[in-house]
Amino acid sequence: MNSRNRILLKAELTQDEGRRLTAYQDSVGLWTIGIGHLLGVEKRMTSITDAEANSLLEGDIDRAIDVAATYVPELLYWASDCDEFLAHNNSRARALVNMAFNLGGRLGGFPKFLESIRKHEWTSAAKEMLNSKWATQVGTRATRLRDMILTED
Repeated sequence: MNSRNRILLKAELTQDEGRRLTAYQDSVGLWTIGIGHLLGVEKRMTSITDAEANSLLEGDIDRAIDVAATYVPELLYWASDCDEFLAHNNSRARALVNMAFNLGGRLGGFPKFLESIRKHEWTSAAKEMLNSKWATQVGTRATRLRDMILTED
C-alpha cells in the first residue's frame, strides 16, 4: 500500500484493534496480541515489545491485502515490483483491507457485499456490510468503514 495509505490504515487498525503487548483472549476466546494479531486457541507467547507489535502488524497488513485482492482484484492492484500496494480508490480499498484484516478468509462469506464492491454499487455494498453479524460484533468500526465505502473517505 502506498506509504500515505499504509500509515492511515495502521492508525485505523490500531484504533479498531487496540495495541496490547501482552496476550489476551478476544471476544470469541481466541488468543491475540499486539494490534489484532491472532495467536489462535493456544497462547503461543505472553508478551512482545512495541517493535515486535509493529512488525507483526506489517505482516498482518500484507496478508489482509492479499485476502482483499483475492476477492476484489479489480479494485486493488499491485505495482510491478509487488512491494507497493496501490488502490484505485484509497479509502474504499482501506475499508476493504480493514475488513480482510478482521475477517481473514471469512471475508468471502459476504458475497453480496463483494459483488456490490466489484460493480461499484457503493450504497448496496454499504447496506450489505451492515446487514451482518460481523457489523453487530464490531460496532462503530462497521459504521466508520461503511462511511468510507459510501463517501470515498
